[in-house]
Amino acid sequence: MLDSEKAGYKSIALDIAQKIVSGEIPVNSKISGRSLLAGQYHVSPETIRKAMGLLKEEKIVSVSQGKEVTILSSSHAYDYITKNNYLKTAYSLKQNLQQLLQEKQAIDRKFDALLIEIIEASDRMQNLKPYNPIELKIGENSKVIGMTIGNLQFWQNTGATIIALRRGIQVSISPGPHVVINEGDVLVVVGDEKIYEQTERFIGSSHS
Repeated sequence: MLDSEKAGYKSIALDIAQKIVSGEIPVNSKISGRSLLAGQYHVSPETIRKAMGLLKEEKIVSVSQGKEVTILSSSHAYDYITKNNYLKTAYSLKQNLQQLLQEKQAIDRKFDALLIEIIEASDRMQNLKPYNPIELKIGENSKVIGMTIGNLQFWQNTGATIIALRRGIQVSISPGPHVVINEGDVLVVVGDEKIYEQTERFIGSSHS
């Protein structure tokens, strides 16, 4: 099959069955012919024909000589989904990915807004406003991996203050002294104009 058909006719059949069960495609309705379906799923008419053949075998649809597809049963569609619940369609996975990206963007916006609030609300941070917060990613060879924030004595060694820690999509504001530093963590720090050089040298990390 072509690269555009990697999802396979089985995944397309399952996707259509899911739409029938959800009511997106009602029973007794007629769905697009092979050429239109091929355009929707970006596969060849032959792949669509195979997908319709699967659904016809399961008595989910009927296919007329003119290639018109009629929806027969949502219960049979449900049975088909249950029987093939190990399959994940490319279309469902794509929707999940889009949702995760939207959630990540929302978290990033909340983080930026909260960071601004912390700097503006804290009397201590008011004096540091001329200096932008710096993000430092903990590299695989950093000497601080496995140490707690308390053990680091970060302010004493660098003159900078850790105001947040990012670990994947999780954000900890003002992380406590017992938090252990892991590879890949991102420290958000503020201080004077020398903090970039001092903190980078201290943790052996590069500016993200």
